Amino acid sequence: MSEVKYELAHVGINGANPEEALEIAKLFADMFGMPVKEGNSSNFAGSAVEVMKTPYKGRLGHIGVATPDCAAAVRDLESRGYEMDMTTAKYKPDGTLNAVYLKQEVGGFAVHIVKKP
Repeated sequence: MSEVKYELAHVGINGANPEEALEIAKLFADMFGMPVKEGNSSNFAGSAVEVMKTPYKGRLGHIGVATPDCAAAVRDLESRGYEMDMTTAKYKPDGTLNAVYLKQEVGGFAVHIVKKP
C-alpha cells in the first residue's frame, strides 16, 4: 500500500470559451453558495469546480487529485506503472513540482495531481 496520501481536489469542466467558462462557474457558485474566482486559464466555483476557459485535457474534463508532495506522488504512481505527461508539469518558483497530468484518461477524464495547499 502506498504511503503517499491522495484526496479529491476538484472536478474540471472544459468550457468552450471564456464566456461559457464564467457562466458555468457562476451557475455552480449560485447553486451551492460558492465564491467565483476568475483566473487566467480557468475559473473556479469555490475550490470544488474548475471550469477551463478553452477545452483542455480530457474528453469530458479532468479530475484533480491533491497530495502533499507531488514529486513523491509521481514516484509512487510511476512505480506502479502509471505514466506522467511531464510536458504538463507546473513548478513553483523554488522548483518544487506543483501539478502534473497523468498520460492515461479514466472514463473520459484526464487526471492530474496537484500540491495540496
